[in-house]
Amino acid sequence: MTKNLILAAAMLLAGGAVAAQPKVIAHRGYWTAPESAQNSIASFTKADAIGVFGSEIDVWLTADDKLIVNHDRIYKGTDVNMEKATAKEITAIVLPNGENIPTFDAYLKLVASKPDTRLILEMKSLSDYNREDLAAKKIVKQLKKYGVLDQTEIIAFSINACMAFKKLIPDTKIYYLNGDLAPKSIKKLGLAGIDYSMKVLRKNPEWVKQAHDLGLEVNVWTVDSEEDMKYFIGLGVDYITTDYPERLQALLK
Repeated sequence: MTKNLILAAAMLLAGGAVAAQPKVIAHRGYWTAPESAQNSIASFTKADAIGVFGSEIDVWLTADDKLIVNHDRIYKGTDVNMEKATAKEITAIVLPNGENIPTFDAYLKLVASKPDTRLILEMKSLSDYNREDLAAKKIVKQLKKYGVLDQTEIIAFSINACMAFKKLIPDTKIYYLNGDLAPKSIKKLGLAGIDYSMKVLRKNPEWVKQAHDLGLEVNVWTVDSEEDMKYFIGLGVDYITTDYPERLQALLK
């Protein structure tokens, strides 16, 4: 009964059309699983094992122009800055599950072996737009090298980064994360959609329908409680990014 009510609400919000269920994206990989860690190699493997639509990672350009996979600018408990340190310094850091912070190369080797799970790639904002442009070029080069460009979608808080990717790979889906632009502005920029926080979309729920009316898609992050999951399922978003993908999968079933 509950599922039917949720689907009915989503259908009404979609203007009478039958709304598809949102796709599940594992936030920073399935890092809450046993023996996993945020942005670890294991986190993508574990996300793939449960059949999510996509697994999200965060990519930095280091001081020596290498690409590494990690979320925080300063790794917890250290003074290592992802943008200012070298790749050697960064990849020496050991994650809670015993892995080292991975290089982008190592990550893409794994992604290429698991074609059923999409790579949701966030390029981290850098202090200089020229560095962002360089990072985008290097990321695209590596995605092509490993044959995973068609398996990848791009997300970024920086409009400059979004447009750099748009210029390089115009056929790839690119979503804006920052939450300060209405769907009509995203449409004008030629991006695929909005990927906004729960706070932003709860404040502007009408943006979901506006985006859909413009042919855009909507992702929401980071949705971890069952109450919030039900709310955004009912709102009719296309994707839900969560730290607990199996919880969301069970709810959708």
